[in-house]
Amino acid sequence: MTISAPYGCNGPVVGQAVAEQLDVPFLDRLIPVEVAKALAVPVSDAVAHDERQASRVGRILAALAASGLPWAGLPEEVGNAGSSEDVFLAESERVIREAARTTGGVILGRAGAIVLRDHPHALHVDLRGSLDRRVRQVLTLSGRDESDVRALVKDNDHNRRAYFRHFYRVEPDDPSLFHLVIDATVLDVEVCTELIIAAARARSRGQP
Repeated sequence: MTISAPYGCNGPVVGQAVAEQLDVPFLDRLIPVEVAKALAVPVSDAVAHDERQASRVGRILAALAASGLPWAGLPEEVGNAGSSEDVFLAESERVIREAARTTGGVILGRAGAIVLRDHPHALHVDLRGSLDRRVRQVLTLSGRDESDVRALVKDNDHNRRAYFRHFYRVEPDDPSLFHLVIDATVLDVEVCTELIIAAARARSRGQP
């Protein structure tokens, strides 16, 4: 199963709850750990390149898109960052496919719905919500200043779009990528979890 969730949609909480009820691994922080092992680099390096952390190349690409400069005019340091990111991306995809082939699990982020789009039994879930409701949800949990939270949510959205557009040529909220789309700012964690589990069980039985 894959879960896509922009910042403010309680993705980690829902993902963990679903994994616990289905008794399968929750593959979030474990993914960069496995990537680091395979590439023999520090975990901090793998985390820095991870999509769930609004990666360095995502920030570069977002800034470039905002500037209106052509992609072909990438400066050398950005090109090198892209090459490095490709290596981490490929290894992250390998880890996801291997997990799907062996233990299964709930995969949060990392464009999992695209990586496993041809998997015959994978359920692809999109948690979403309006910007204002996601900001309010983060405010409720964090108690931070509203202007700071709004800027953080918008920045994460911008970087996430840049990442998906550059590496996969898709929009992260394209509904055709998913079997189930839930407004996680209107429905609480318990309801979201129940809906996902029901869909996962139906999917595993081969129901459409």
